[in-house]
Amino acid sequence: MAPRTWFPEVLEGSRVTLRRHVPENLAAFRRWYSDPEIARLARYQEAPMRPDEIERFFAARVVGDDALAMAIHELATDRLVGTCAFSQLDGDNGSALYHITIGENDVWGRGYGTEATQLMLDHAFGTLGLHRIALFVFEFNERAIRAYRRCGFVIEGRARESIFRDGRWWDELAMSVLERDWRRLREEATADEAERQALRAEAMAASEDTKIDALVPDERDAVGARATGGRSFIRRTVRRFT
Repeated sequence: MAPRTWFPEVLEGSRVTLRRHVPENLAAFRRWYSDPEIARLARYQEAPMRPDEIERFFAARVVGDDALAMAIHELATDRLVGTCAFSQLDGDNGSALYHITIGENDVWGRGYGTEATQLMLDHAFGTLGLHRIALFVFEFNERAIRAYRRCGFVIEGRARESIFRDGRWWDELAMSVLERDWRRLREEATADEAERQALRAEAMAASEDTKIDALVPDERDAVGARATGGRSFIRRTVRRFT
C-alpha cells in the first residue's frame, strides 16, 4: 500500500465513496477489463486484456506497495462501480498522471466519474499540495472529455492520429489541470451555491407573501393578528357577538 500520508482510507462525496482497494475487487477487474467496450475506450490495443494481464495489473497498480488507487463505490448501495488512481507521482515537481475507469456500464452518465475525479483532485491539491494533474484520453471518448472539462482539465496538446478505432484514425488528447484552475472552480462553486441559497430564500419569502395575499379576508386578518398582537382577532370576535 502507498504511505498513509499520501492516501486516506476514505474520500466521500454526495454520490460516491472512494476507498482503498481490497484483494476481493479482483473479480470486478476481471469482468471490467475483459469487456470489449472498456478496451475500446481505454486501451491502445484493440483486444481486451487477457486474464493473466489483468491479474498482474491488479497486483502491481491497484493493491501493490506503490499503488495510488482508490475503489469507486456507489454511495447509496456501496456497490463497487469503478476505479481511479494516480501514477508517475513526481513530488519534486508536484505532478501526477490521473486514470479512471467506471467499469459498470449501467451507471455511465450518472456523474459518478465526475465526482470521483473531483474528490481525487481535492485530495491532490488540497491535501497533498500538488501543482499539476495530467491525463490522456482518446478524442472519440466524448463523455469522458466532457467530465474532465467540468473538473477543470484543459486540452494542452494532441498526438495526431495515434489510435486506430472503428475503421479510422483518431487523435490522443493530452489534458491537465493546475492547482490554480482547481482553486478557481471551487471559489466559483462556492459563490454559485451562495447565490442559489439567496435565491431560494427570496423564493420562499415571495411564496409566503403570495399565500397571505390569496387568503380570504377573515384568514388574512388572522395572519395579521399574529403579527400585530391579536388586534384583528379581537375585532373579529366583537363582530361575531354583535
